[in-house]
Amino acid sequence: MELNTNTMKIIRRILVVSVMLVSFISTSQSSKDIKILNDAVKAKETLIKAEAGLQNFFNESAGYVIFPNVGKGGFVIGGASGNGAVYENGNVIGVAGLKKLNIGLQAGGQAIIEVIFFEDDAALSEFKQGNFSFAAEVSAVALKSGIAFNAKYKDGVAVFVLPKAGLMADASVGGQKFSFKSF
Repeated sequence: MELNTNTMKIIRRILVVSVMLVSFISTSQSSKDIKILNDAVKAKETLIKAEAGLQNFFNESAGYVIFPNVGKGGFVIGGASGNGAVYENGNVIGVAGLKKLNIGLQAGGQAIIEVIFFEDDAALSEFKQGNFSFAAEVSAVALKSGIAFNAKYKDGVAVFVLPKAGLMADASVGGQKFSFKSF
């Protein structure tokens, strides 16, 4: 079967557009990941500046995930969402997503930095497998000067939040679900 010149041009155009589309999608995804990683580095500096005791957690944990921009909000029905960088032994290994939906007495909106420390390889492995979520009653430690020195791991994790902007009377992280994508 012989293809005419017009058919060949159409096929060539389709191939060029397909390659450009794949390139655009992979570039936009990687640029999103780069922004998350850059924001996580800045968030880590902000966290340590706000609470020097966190440096021990960063140094001694098997891994951690920093969500530099978690948005929380609600009026009776609320939610939270954010993306973060995942580290193992101090090296970035991937990105994570955070989602939360809850119902209850709440009002307002807030932007926070959230960091989850994994005490050992087993806790980090559970997170990387995508099976990780917090039970409904789990709360984070809201950072205030000196508080991280006395904080302890519970069930292999320690969670800290630092408000960036907004006002919301809620420090719960229970019900959060996570996704993980390795590099």
